[in-house]
Amino acid sequence: MIQTSARLLQLLSLLQVRREWTGPELANRMGVTERTVRRDIDKLRNLGYPIHASPGIAGGYQLGAGAQLPPLLLDDNEALAVALGLNSVAAGPVAGIGEASVRALAKLEQVLPSRLRPKFAMLKAAVTTLPSNAASVDPQQLTVVSAAIADKRQLSFDYAKGNGDTARRLVEPYGLVDTGRRWYLVAWDVDREDWRTFRADRIASLPVERRKYAPRPLPANDLADYVQRSVTRSPYRYDVVVRLHAPLGEVAAVVGPQLASLSDDGGNATLLRAGWDSLAQPAAHLASLGMDFEIIAPEEFKDYARTMAARLGKAAGTRVLQAEAPPQ
Repeated sequence: MIQTSARLLQLLSLLQVRREWTGPELANRMGVTERTVRRDIDKLRNLGYPIHASPGIAGGYQLGAGAQLPPLLLDDNEALAVALGLNSVAAGPVAGIGEASVRALAKLEQVLPSRLRPKFAMLKAAVTTLPSNAASVDPQQLTVVSAAIADKRQLSFDYAKGNGDTARRLVEPYGLVDTGRRWYLVAWDVDREDWRTFRADRIASLPVERRKYAPRPLPANDLADYVQRSVTRSPYRYDVVVRLHAPLGEVAAVVGPQLASLSDDGGNATLLRAGWDSLAQPAAHLASLGMDFEIIAPEEFKDYARTMAARLGKAAGTRVLQAEAPPQ
């Protein structure tokens, strides 16, 4: 009985690591006959594992999705990766996922082999995830969007703009990007005939699938980079470029990718590019970094900085030249 159970676990593990196996391949890997493989496949099916078989010379066995989630077999590294992932997701911006992640993590920790417990405890203690203050995202919305991306189907949904107004949008979805604080959908806007980046937390209704669409060339090979440029540069009123007198690694540690794009400017300097609707926001943020910097563009930001320098100097009792009122 013990030998049979071990063989079933080995068979299940093989079916989980590759999409399809032929009978002879499984028999050779397990050191048994093809008849034994067929019997073991039937036993796994009786346990609830949906294993599909295709006939013919090119046919084989494939583990499919069933009505219930069967137990998964994970090796040591996979178990640690899943446990750390659940620990991080617990503080993520997806609504309801945090509690589910904690429950799943508790189950996984309970069955972790004793040899993995010290390593997981060490990694868990070393990794700290700051809770996100971003608006939460409905996981059902992400599921619907993901399915539409896979099936190449249009989606329609209500979308809330930054000013609170809501409008119906019809899009061709191509990718979801997680920046850590927020989720973004990259899609072709059918009515506006252009590429758009939508914040998932502003999708105000459950998306509805429409007709299939023919895929079109993507706006960029790297959608994550495309989203970063979209959310940090446009369509904001001011395109701010600043040279920070600090190494790239030091700046990246305090300026997230969802806020600005960073590049090495050589000589322990970093170029920061970001879009803002108000010049007061980048001025306050850059001042809070505690790093020396110089403004490259735009000229309005330089004027704003001069005015604020005069205002702050006056407040501190220092005589400085006055400047015109800064733009808002």
